[in-house]
Amino acid sequence: MLNHKMRSFDSILLILFFFTTITAQPQDSIQYGAERTDLYLPLLNGKNIGVVANHTSMIRSTHLVDSLINLGIHIVKIFSPEHGFRGNADAGEQLDSYVDHKTGVPVISLYGSKLKPTSEDLADLDLIIFDIQDVGVRFYTYISTMHYVMDACAENDVTFLVLDRPNPNGFYVDGPVLDMKYKSFVGMHPVPVVHGMTVAEYAWMINEEGWLENGIKVELQVITCKNYDHRTYYDLPIKPSPNLPNGISIYLYPSLCLFEGTIVSVGRGTDFPFQVYGHPEYSNGEFMFTPRSIEGAAKNPKYLGVTCYGVDLSTIDAGFFRNNRGIVLYWLVDAYENLNRREDFFNSYFTKLAGTENLIERIKEGDDVFTIAAGWSEDVENFKEIRKKYLLYPDFE
Repeated sequence: MLNHKMRSFDSILLILFFFTTITAQPQDSIQYGAERTDLYLPLLNGKNIGVVANHTSMIRSTHLVDSLINLGIHIVKIFSPEHGFRGNADAGEQLDSYVDHKTGVPVISLYGSKLKPTSEDLADLDLIIFDIQDVGVRFYTYISTMHYVMDACAENDVTFLVLDRPNPNGFYVDGPVLDMKYKSFVGMHPVPVVHGMTVAEYAWMINEEGWLENGIKVELQVITCKNYDHRTYYDLPIKPSPNLPNGISIYLYPSLCLFEGTIVSVGRGTDFPFQVYGHPEYSNGEFMFTPRSIEGAAKNPKYLGVTCYGVDLSTIDAGFFRNNRGIVLYWLVDAYENLNRREDFFNSYFTKLAGTENLIERIKEGDDVFTIAAGWSEDVENFKEIRKKYLLYPDFE
């Protein structure tokens, strides 16, 4: 258990590293923060609790909310991120608040009419728990939701408790660092596309770097994972969102999500989203797919009902990503060069995802992928120095 008001942050890190083995641990030995109930139940007893959660907030086979209610904890409200509390809403689908049919607890949507809880939402709460499985990518919006809840907690004197989980992309750092003039809900902080941090580490960074509104700080507490480090290759037991169904899609996501800012499809509306890329006019692909409407995953996907031609990446071995440890620009450049649609290939969303205008410029200029990646290497190294201050687990280097 960590509390920034109890001891200095540097002292906390020294204690954590002293008691944590530096040998990478097998996955089945990892214990999530949510599983370590003996460490955090004393913080919850007798208090009014809110929970930021979704379908990934599991303690083995039991949902965190169900477990806490069964243990007599007073859960007053649930806050839900993109994809909803049950994790079955489309990407970008606006959600309304409602009452959870199983628990009877009100669910307040933070991906609908508002992104940040109001003072009224927090008026009857003493502490909010954040327990959501992230994938370690800047434009994956769970960390944006975390930012806004931390901000609201700081403004309303509510404690913020993170129950940490492993990062499946936590074994490297890469990609352009966000230029803050392109700040949006898919990029709120000056970090690379892949930041290599767990949500607890990321929360410490947000708090200590002064990234909350007007530099305020929240009373932040953390329950770390046991037997995890950044050399652990972690396969998620539950898909974190409807269109990331397996480990390969999660490894491909940092590279392929950039296509969301182009005219190219990444297979939404198929059985292999974020594992392919293609377009009806792509001339260099032997693979074909036809997007269809899939309830809860892709109701209206790009090129609905139209045959796309492209590249199948679903059979790539996980070892490729673990050895490469970086964003793969080749696929983006390949599509740009093989589609005779250069004037409309990119849209305005691409710059929000990339976090910079430079990537578009370099691709249009015809730079090779190694030159492009070299252009952000200094920014990545500078970020790594910041990141080191907030690591709660042994690093991959």
